[in-house]
Amino acid sequence: MAVNETSIAFLNRQIERVRQAGSRKRIVFPEGFDPRVLEAAARLAREGLAEPILLGKPPEPAPHGVKFIQPETSPQLSKYAAIYHERRRARGVTAVEAAEIARRPEYFGHLMVSAGDADGSVCGAVYTSRDTLRAMLHCIGTPPKVRLVTSLFVLAVRNRQYGHNGLLGVCDASTVIDPSSVELADMAIAAAGLVKLLFETEPIVALLSYSTKGSGGRHKNVEKVVEALRVAKSRAPELIIDGELQADTALVPAVGASKAPGSPVAGRANTLVFPNLDSANIAVKMVERLGDAAAIGPFVLGLSKPANDLSRGCSADDIFSTAVITCLQAIEGRPSG
Repeated sequence: MAVNETSIAFLNRQIERVRQAGSRKRIVFPEGFDPRVLEAAARLAREGLAEPILLGKPPEPAPHGVKFIQPETSPQLSKYAAIYHERRRARGVTAVEAAEIARRPEYFGHLMVSAGDADGSVCGAVYTSRDTLRAMLHCIGTPPKVRLVTSLFVLAVRNRQYGHNGLLGVCDASTVIDPSSVELADMAIAAAGLVKLLFETEPIVALLSYSTKGSGGRHKNVEKVVEALRVAKSRAPELIIDGELQADTALVPAVGASKAPGSPVAGRANTLVFPNLDSANIAVKMVERLGDAAAIGPFVLGLSKPANDLSRGCSADDIFSTAVITCLQAIEGRPSG
């Protein structure tokens, strides 16, 4: 992750909030064998921010304050296998298969969270996002009324006139490929919840498009966003949200006033919901590389308990930052935003 003054201020604020809470949450790292994970966990323990639990054999010497568990010899293995079997038996998973799957670190760690033996998890430094998210879904799952698991990046830009003092929530650049209108609405509501938690301000949500208020005609891609707005307003009438809006309309006050006069969002959005994964992923990577922005995350939305994914190209600092956010989610009891 690139860093700039905006991202540093944001992360320092989250660290301060976790420290002030005085509640050291148990965060499990299934990839305890990775040196980057070990470095991040040691820092969390050293700074008194969390009680890190690493899966794998402890190194010599082991860092102070970091707990190590080897899944294959853990006395809890049979309990976690039973939990997994209960969750997946309707899908044809046998008790024997559940016992084998529960031994795998990415499943063992998330079963710890499911069982309440850890308060959150951070995984994905080695395992692919696909494998990590599958383990999260199978072991932790979603609350009864949640229909979709999605994700949010925090984009920190140098120009603090945009978003909330240079901070923007971006959804969804990593998970849902081509969301429907209903899924876009669910994404917007979930993203707003996490933005409110992390930015400590009211979320202002823009449903983005190549069109602003009909300027692009009645193409199905525009209609999808218009319908998403209707659904989101019906499900969360208190949410400040508008669409369809072009990116400049959402972000730049003068453009917003010109293209969408009277919009409650135009020119002041701090949460951007893209119409599909293509546009969101491309936008994040271009702004990060060409605009010297920092992309923090992604943070998973929609699970019953806090669990977050990493990029396999992450640094120890990235892992530390994600763990701090995971601690904050656990402290606030708001894993899904």
